[in-house]
Amino acid sequence: MVSGEYYHVFNRGVAKQVTFANKPDYERALLTLEYYRFVNPPLKLSKFKDLSMEDKSKIELELRQKNDRLVDILSFVIMPNHFHFLLKQNVDGGISRYVSQFTNSYTRYFNTKNNRVGPMFQGVFKSVQVESSEQLVHLSRYIHLNLNPYVSSLVTKAGLATYPWSSLPAYLGQENNFIDLELVKLQFRGKFNYKDFVFNHSDYARELEIVKHLAIDID
Repeated sequence: MVSGEYYHVFNRGVAKQVTFANKPDYERALLTLEYYRFVNPPLKLSKFKDLSMEDKSKIELELRQKNDRLVDILSFVIMPNHFHFLLKQNVDGGISRYVSQFTNSYTRYFNTKNNRVGPMFQGVFKSVQVESSEQLVHLSRYIHLNLNPYVSSLVTKAGLATYPWSSLPAYLGQENNFIDLELVKLQFRGKFNYKDFVFNHSDYARELEIVKHLAIDID
């Protein structure tokens, strides 16, 4: 993968098994997603979590001030047995290192919690390079729609904007600490246009899910 370029990165649980089973699992996945985007976190996430709020805030501030990131995260969705990220690689090997840290850290958490051994995810993650700004914008919508719980009928259309395990709420104005919104939002004139861009195609996305197997099986 080439530094400075954008990639759609995805993987699923071994044998399609559930990898994110409940709210604590999703919350841990989000924390892992955020923490390991930096080049040199000073501690493993399991150690970081045990620090006082003051010490955690100090480390977070230092990491943000250094601004050395393996990747920028533009969009993501986490579902019961898979994840999809839209990432910019900032350093050579950054995406591979980042996804490895994410999956390894989360697997250690899940296995410890469930008295389990073995891998959680299916081999090496898959990635597809984004070739244009137009592709990037449509891929962001695709992640937020076609690969999300609305299409999978886990939530209603009204609940889609507040699904907490996706970057879509950040694009719609929710407080955000780690999603890089600017490149996608620059393609639109106002903050609500992206919402229109996504939601005006939501019913089409559900229809597309029915025939997705005729095109390409990205999972």
